[in-house]
Amino acid sequence: MSLNRRDFVKLCTGTVAGFGVAQMFHPAVREALAGTLTGERPPVIWLQGQGCTGCSVSLLNNVNPSIADVLLKIISLEYHPTVMGGEGHDAYTHMMNIAKNFKGKFFLAIEGSIPLAKDGRYCVVAEEGHTEITMADLVKKLAPDAAAVLALGTCAAYGGIPAAKGSVTEAVGTGALLKQAGIKTPVVNIPGCPPQPDWIVGTIALALQKIKEKGLEAGLAEVVSLLDSEGRPLPFYGRNVHENCPYLGKYDEGKFSATFTEKDGCRYDLGCKGPGAYCDSFERKWNGVNWCVANAICIGCTEPTFPDGQSPFYSN
Repeated sequence: MSLNRRDFVKLCTGTVAGFGVAQMFHPAVREALAGTLTGERPPVIWLQGQGCTGCSVSLLNNVNPSIADVLLKIISLEYHPTVMGGEGHDAYTHMMNIAKNFKGKFFLAIEGSIPLAKDGRYCVVAEEGHTEITMADLVKKLAPDAAAVLALGTCAAYGGIPAAKGSVTEAVGTGALLKQAGIKTPVVNIPGCPPQPDWIVGTIALALQKIKEKGLEAGLAEVVSLLDSEGRPLPFYGRNVHENCPYLGKYDEGKFSATFTEKDGCRYDLGCKGPGAYCDSFERKWNGVNWCVANAICIGCTEPTFPDGQSPFYSN
């Protein structure tokens, strides 16, 4: 199955018959997901830097497919500081063996930003030979051998909250670190605070499908071609929140809510950042149930300027 960018973005947003709203995947993504249930599972090494673990929590709450299927049938999660049973030297050794044995074939998932101040010691993630290993050290060690790097969440993608004004850690996003280190491995940004779980699973599925069709190098090149100028997959980040908001008609009518308890109005006057935000949360929703503007406002958390460029979040 071969799709151009426009068709994939368009079709990816349609609800798939027989599945809930949360499973709004194009047939190409569904095919990739189905194929991984019986095929070879790609190894994934998941590192956590400066963050709140919210991106992991979001993924663990995935419904379609279930997180059990994601972890046990779709990918082979070889290292994750929060959910793995192992720890210490044995866990670290296993991770490094996976990176060595699957050189050029594993996915490196990054959650949280990467601090550079004090030689990176604001985030020490391991120890080897009585030497501290910082998050920056480990990413620079593993990223060159990965097939691709997935920057999960706005902190990993662009620095996020740990890089906000006032921080002393000199936190940066994954792409910035790799560029600084001269590492050419492709980076796919999946921002959000946290990202919707479908964005994570769907991006992995898309990458698997393209690799299956065209081989590793050509497949990943096609995935990269589907990224926007900020490194985000267009199937999930290709549409403006405001222009697709169910309250857009109220905005056009000039009917604005003065408080959050006034549900029948546009939330722009309350500080909604939808006009400058791009993602499909207005339609995909979290597990098909709810989305930000239904009870509050969009705070622009998928954007590179979050949080400083989106502050203050609320107006009165």
